[in-house]
Amino acid sequence: MKTSAPAKTAAKPAATKAVATKATEVSTVPTLASRLAAVKTAKSLNYYPSGAGWSKMWTNWDAAKINADLAKADALGADNVRIIIFPTQFGFPMPSDTYQQRLAQFVDMASARGMTVKFTLFDWWDGYDEIANSQNWANRILRAYKDDKRVLSVELQNEFNAGDTVAVNWARKLIPSLRSAFPTMPLTFSVDGVSGAPGMARIKSALASTPIDYYDFHLYGNSERALSIIKNAQATVAPYPMVIGETGLNTIQNTEGEQAAFLARVFEAAEVAGVQSVAPWTLNDFTQGAIPTSAVSKIPAQYSYGLYRLDGSAKPAAAVVKAGWTNTNMPVSLMDPSFEAGNNLTPWRAYMPELGLAVKTQSMARTGKWSISMTNTGKTSAGSSPSYRVAPIAPVKPGQKWHGEVWARGNAATGTTQIALSWFDANDKWLGGVSSSILPTGTTGWTKLAVDGVAPAGSASMQVHLKSGDNTGTVWFDDAVITAS
Repeated sequence: MKTSAPAKTAAKPAATKAVATKATEVSTVPTLASRLAAVKTAKSLNYYPSGAGWSKMWTNWDAAKINADLAKADALGADNVRIIIFPTQFGFPMPSDTYQQRLAQFVDMASARGMTVKFTLFDWWDGYDEIANSQNWANRILRAYKDDKRVLSVELQNEFNAGDTVAVNWARKLIPSLRSAFPTMPLTFSVDGVSGAPGMARIKSALASTPIDYYDFHLYGNSERALSIIKNAQATVAPYPMVIGETGLNTIQNTEGEQAAFLARVFEAAEVAGVQSVAPWTLNDFTQGAIPTSAVSKIPAQYSYGLYRLDGSAKPAAAVVKAGWTNTNMPVSLMDPSFEAGNNLTPWRAYMPELGLAVKTQSMARTGKWSISMTNTGKTSAGSSPSYRVAPIAPVKPGQKWHGEVWARGNAATGTTQIALSWFDANDKWLGGVSSSILPTGTTGWTKLAVDGVAPAGSASMQVHLKSGDNTGTVWFDDAVITAS
């Protein structure tokens, strides 16, 4: 997802008793198999404090704030936190005692909430020619946790570039060194969200002689085709296991409703694909100045991926994540079927608004207080109409039967008003669609429009459109239903 690799972590608040400042002894010695099994099922959350992101989490250390955030993560159902460790801040090649104590304190605080921790090393760092120093630095960071079951795994670098030959040579030397020193610690790399499955394929190929234990996939693509994306990634790294180590949507370019729907689609698709660990990015939105000066800090969207707003209140996505982690039903209001959610809380979005904008209104409603209206709409030369559109939460598969319905009414309506389903392949190529009967023109009462169709071969996503074209009057839509069988 990111242009420069940022650190991520999720947390939960500590108990009221004082927190130890160094790693405590843990009686049960983990094995590689036990750690890897825990990695594959971890309810993991990426985390930084809202006012101290990336390396500032360590330089502006605030244990009380971290405890409070760990409480939020705990309440959502998280049982694991990913934290990123920066050589420049921790001290390289000799880690500072101060920062190692802060790291140990974080592990203790997470453990007090029943949470394990994943470490990501060597973030915002490119000293790949310093192989011996890298080996020594990593050993000093990790040696206290060799047999500590509270630490599940080590990612050697966030969003690794396997196209960098110097970096690959460094990785080929670092992996066996850490494998020898920490034989029960699972090792991994991640790739950025743009590189996706091809990026993981490059890592797999480059490290064939020194393989890692599992792959960490960052999913920031189109969630409407999440199942196809995840399955493709799994096939790319097979037979190695894969987790979704980062996924999310910002709420500057998108609504909070779209963020919630995005995460719900990823959780649902991951379940179908058999990926049991999905880690949202990130717990909190970030304040201005929270991200250290960097390429990341200059991107406005990076400040708004949180499940929680800056005032501490939960976005709708928080309830989605809790449902995903606790294996309960997604919130009933998630799809906003009756259009009662606020404008920033709905997953629906206007399509082709230049030909006629779909707007929320209280001028007419079948149930509740709100409906969607369209007035004075046009149509393209190819016959496409403006619409109000959404994608389902359930993963889309070829051969699947889908049903859509909505209630509509018109006032001096003309043109074509329908509900329609459209299917797309993994490359977003339109494969076909079906439409309901047309709402009668003129002035009508509430009329149910219904459509049924089967996803064609190659389908990876589907969109539902409430559309009205060439309409010089007004139509209203309310109470939409979308189901698959």
